[in-house]
Amino acid sequence: MTELLPSIRNTARAIIVRQQRILLLRKQGGGRGERFALPGGGQEPGETLLDALDRECREEIGTAVEIGELLHVAEFNKLRDTQPPSRRHLVEFLFRCDVPDDYSPRNGDHPDKHQVGVVWAALDGLQRLTLYPDYLSMCVAVLDAPQRPFYLGSFEDSATS
Repeated sequence: MTELLPSIRNTARAIIVRQQRILLLRKQGGGRGERFALPGGGQEPGETLLDALDRECREEIGTAVEIGELLHVAEFNKLRDTQPPSRRHLVEFLFRCDVPDDYSPRNGDHPDKHQVGVVWAALDGLQRLTLYPDYLSMCVAVLDAPQRPFYLGSFEDSATS
């Protein structure tokens, strides 16, 4: 049985779209194969969500971001690579963000675990990529929908450890 860790962790993620492309972290390893994720990460004690998102983007994509509208909230029970196996309950806040006009994809000075690159991915080609967490495909599909859901729901990590 997988143990659920006792604390809930807030995370902030950046949805950065430009010219029908979305900025994603490219990850490999950890027994999961190639996958793509939004930049961002966990909020530290005493840090605002916006400060956490700015810090995480600087670390992962090598630039500050202009943080805009809060688009979605989702809950995610993430499998952790621990012995015994455990899950962490994350509450994810997804913000629309922008990068400077001259930004080109690159790893920041403290990339995420298993991060091997940063890419612009075509929105109309996302169905060919493995997005992580899985719920991101639903989130991206409704980005510009006038009645998009704010709360996306609660999701389980479908990967196996």
